Amino acid sequence: MKLPPRFLSALFTAYCLTLALSAQAAIDPALIKPLGGDDPDARIEAVNKIAALVNADAKKVLNALNDETLYVRPNGEVLIIENDQAYDPVTGSAVAPVPADVDGITMNNRLRAAVEGALSGLKLFAPERAIRAAAATDLLKDANPAQVPLINKALEKENDPAIRETLQQAVATANLLAPDPTTRRAAVKTLADSTNAGLRPALQHMLAKNPDGSYVETDEGVRVEAVRTLSALNRRIAIADFVGKLFYGISLGSVLLLAALGLAITFGLMGIINMAHGEMLMLGAYTTYVCQSAFRAWFPAAIDAYLMVALPAAFIVAAAVGIALERLVIRWLYGRPLETLLCTWGISLMLMQTVRSIFGAQNVEVANPSWMSGGVTVLGSLVLSYNRIVIIFFALFVVLAVWLILNKTRLGLFVRAVTQNRRMASCVGVSTGKIDMMTFGLGCGIAGLGGVALSQLGNVGPDLGQSYIVDSFMVVVLGGVGQLAGTVIAAVGLGEVNKFLEPMAGAVLGKIAILVFIIIFIQKRPQGLFALKGRSVE
Repeated sequence: MKLPPRFLSALFTAYCLTLALSAQAAIDPALIKPLGGDDPDARIEAVNKIAALVNADAKKVLNALNDETLYVRPNGEVLIIENDQAYDPVTGSAVAPVPADVDGITMNNRLRAAVEGALSGLKLFAPERAIRAAAATDLLKDANPAQVPLINKALEKENDPAIRETLQQAVATANLLAPDPTTRRAAVKTLADSTNAGLRPALQHMLAKNPDGSYVETDEGVRVEAVRTLSALNRRIAIADFVGKLFYGISLGSVLLLAALGLAITFGLMGIINMAHGEMLMLGAYTTYVCQSAFRAWFPAAIDAYLMVALPAAFIVAAAVGIALERLVIRWLYGRPLETLLCTWGISLMLMQTVRSIFGAQNVEVANPSWMSGGVTVLGSLVLSYNRIVIIFFALFVVLAVWLILNKTRLGLFVRAVTQNRRMASCVGVSTGKIDMMTFGLGCGIAGLGGVALSQLGNVGPDLGQSYIVDSFMVVVLGGVGQLAGTVIAAVGLGEVNKFLEPMAGAVLGKIAILVFIIIFIQKRPQGLFALKGRSVE
C-alpha cells in the first residue's frame, strides 16, 4: 500500500523533532554551571537541584563529582573525564579531544556530604523495596531543607506505607531548619508521634539558649510545640526501652534456662558438681557448626534446613559424651563432691583442648538461616530479632519436653524415685546405676541443645561453655536443686534482673550484685525457691 505524501512529511517532521530533542541539553546549563564556581552555598544548592531531576544524567553528574572526575574549563564549561574520554553533561555528547585546560573541581567535606546525601536520596526511586527503605532511613538521620523537593517527589511515587511514614518524618525533620517559623512549628507538631531517639538533640537545641541568654529558637510558638513533642518523645522512648529490656531479659533467661536445665537434673539426682557441663554447650555449638559446613558443601540449596539436623545431632553427641563420662569416670566418684568437682574441671580442660586441636583456637561463625535473620519492629524503633524470638519458644518447647519425660514416662518415674530416696528405689528393683547413666546423658543432651541456641546468637569458640557454667549453677541453686519449676523461674528472673541492672551499675558490678543477692538468699533459704520433697535416708 502506497503511503500518502502528507503522512510521509509528518513522519519526517517527527523524526527531525526527535533528533532535535535528543541533541538538546541533558541538564540545564544554569544548574550545572555553579559546580565549577567558588561559591560553596551555590555549589551545594546546585547539587540538590540536580538530584531533584531524578534521572540518569543527574546521577551521572553526582557520581562524577563524588568520584572527583568532574572538571571545569576556564570558560565555566563543566566536563566529565574518565579513562581519557570527555563527556559534556550539558549537551549530552562526547568531547574530543580531551581539552588541556581543564581543572579538577575541589571537594570539601561539606560538599562531599551534600553529594552523598543527594546520591542516597536518588536511591528512593530504586525498584527494590529494601534499597528504598534503607535510603529513607538514612535521610531521616540527616535531612535538610534542600532535600525536601527530592523527598516530596519520592513521596508522590511511593506506595509502601512504612516507607511513606519514614519519608514524611524525614520531611518534618528537614523542616526543623526551615527559615519560616510556621513551617518549623508544623514540623515539630508532625514529629510528636515519632519514636526516633535521634530527634532529641535537634529538639533540645531549639530549647537551648545562646551565650547572651536568648533562645536558639526565636519563635515562642515553636518552642512550646518543641516542649510538648520532646515530652511525648521521651515518654515513648522510655516505654520502648522498658519493653526492649523485658524482651532481652526473657531472651537471656531462655539461654540460661537451656544452659542450666540439664545441670538441674544431674545435680538434683546425683549431687554431682559437673564443671564440664559448660563444655556440653560447646559441643552442641560445634556440632551445629559441623552440620552447617556439611550442608554448605553438599546441600547448598537446603542450607536453611541445617538446624533441623543440628538439633538431634547436638543432642546425640552431647548425650553420648555425657554417658561415656558417667560410665568411665563419674560413677566411681559418687558421694565425693570435691573429687567430682576437680575431676570434671580437668575433663572440661581436656574437652576444650580437644576442640582447639580439631577446629583451631579461633572462633568459628555459625550463620542464622534466612528465616531467622532480621526482626520485627514494634513501638516505632524497637527491633525484636527473629533469632531471639525463636530461641524463647525453643526454650519453652524443651522445658515442656523435659516435664513430659519426668512426669509421663517410666524413666521419669524412676528418676523421681531415685532423686527422692535412692536406697528405697534400689530396694524395690530400680537399677540406680542405669538411671544415673541415662539421666546424666539426658542432662548433657539438653546442654547440647542449649549449645545450638547459643550458636545462633554469636560466634562459637572453645571457651563458650566457661561463660555460662557459673550462671548455670546460680540458676540451679536459686531455683532449688532438682526442681524444674524453680529452674525456669530462676533463669528468667536472673535474665531480667541482669538486663535491668546492667545499664545502671555496669556489667561487672551487676554480676557482683546478683551474686551477693543469691548468697544472702541461700543463707535465708538454703533449699532455694522450691524445696525438694522426699524422705531420703542418705
